[in-house]
Amino acid sequence: MRQPPEPSNLRIEIANEHSRQVDGELFRQAIEKIIDDSEFDDVSVSLAIVDDPTIAIINKKYLDHDYPTDVLSFPLERDFESKTLAGEVIVSADTALENAAEYDWPFEHELLLYVVHGTLHLVGFDDKTDEKRQEMRAAETKILAEFSIEHRFQP
Repeated sequence: MRQPPEPSNLRIEIANEHSRQVDGELFRQAIEKIIDDSEFDDVSVSLAIVDDPTIAIINKKYLDHDYPTDVLSFPLERDFESKTLAGEVIVSADTALENAAEYDWPFEHELLLYVVHGTLHLVGFDDKTDEKRQEMRAAETKILAEFSIEHRFQP
C-alpha cells in the first residue's frame, strides 16, 4: 500500500486581484525555488497581484509613501533559529505593464521579477547598499535564468 505524501512545510497562496490574467503556477515555482535555496523549513507566503491604486493605498498606510510602487514585501514572521517564515508579497500589475514597455520585455517577465524581488526580501535579502543590491541582483538573475529569462537591469 502506498504511503500518503508528507505534509508540505511550504504554503503559498496567490490572489490575482487584477483584471489581467497571470501565470500563477510560474510565480509559485519561483517562490518555491527561492525558499528551497533559503534556510527556512516552515514557510507560508501569500502573493497578491493588484493594481496601482491598491498598492498606493498599502504603500501609504504601511510605509507612509504616497505613491504606487512595483512590489511590497512584508515579513510577518522570520525566525532564523526555528527556520520559520511567514510573509506577504504584493505586486502591481499596472506598474509591470508600464515598466515592461519601457524596458522592452514581456509583461510576464517584469511581473515575475517583482515576485522574485519581493520573495528575496522575505528570506532576508535587502538592497539598501550597493553591495547588498548587487547580491540581490545576482539572486534575481539566478532565479530568472532558471526560467530561461535574461534579467533586464533597471536603474
